[in-house]
Amino acid sequence: MKHSMLEPITGARILALLGDSVTTDHLSPSGIIRRDSTAGNYLSSLGIEPKDFNSYPSRRGNHQVMIRGALSNPRIRNEIVPDIEGGFTKHFPSYDILSMFEAAERYKKEGTPLVIFSGKEYGTGSSRDWAAKGPQLLGVKAIIAESFERIHRSNLIGMGILPLQFSHGFTKESLQLSGDEHVNIVGITKDIHPKEIITVEIIDKNNATIKEIPTVLRLDNPIEIHYYKYGGIMPSILKQIGLKSKEE
Repeated sequence: MKHSMLEPITGARILALLGDSVTTDHLSPSGIIRRDSTAGNYLSSLGIEPKDFNSYPSRRGNHQVMIRGALSNPRIRNEIVPDIEGGFTKHFPSYDILSMFEAAERYKKEGTPLVIFSGKEYGTGSSRDWAAKGPQLLGVKAIIAESFERIHRSNLIGMGILPLQFSHGFTKESLQLSGDEHVNIVGITKDIHPKEIITVEIIDKNNATIKEIPTVLRLDNPIEIHYYKYGGIMPSILKQIGLKSKEE
């Protein structure tokens, strides 16, 4: 684990372009595990019959199932693949259409961090820890949205995902993103302050145009900055325990 997360995020790819009112059920479905889903294929590979797949909540202790369920709700709409409903995206620069999990795994092998853009009220609905855990395990480093549901924003920070909110009149729609851009998040340093303006650079596929977008850092207080610094609540606690052990 890095000593600190307080550094710029560079060369990121966009995993998903989502709309308004993306719910925690979109981000971590609670229904049955379908046999044709990525999680269903994984369970089948273990010799488990479809009748025994059960639901995602019943398998929430198995991260291999839950990471494959992240952003896989059959009703989620990713504007990168506007003609397809469900948990799919395009991998760039190959332009292959893959499940969210398959694309994320490919990006992970390439060492590419991921971001998600969204509209208003990202993370609405019931509080669900896997709605933040799943994207984190997929390699998502930041969510850039027009607004956040209060509890889910806290859950993102607790998992080491950076919440950034559009500012100065910018919206996801106004950027007219296609999904094949690179994203840099600059100004993340050890000297950051709650709710300061952070610049997001969006670079087109030809590296010809750079848009500089102001966003509000939705780390709203010093405690949240501390949690994010160490990658979330649990890593920060482990770090504190380690420091105390050395002192003793």
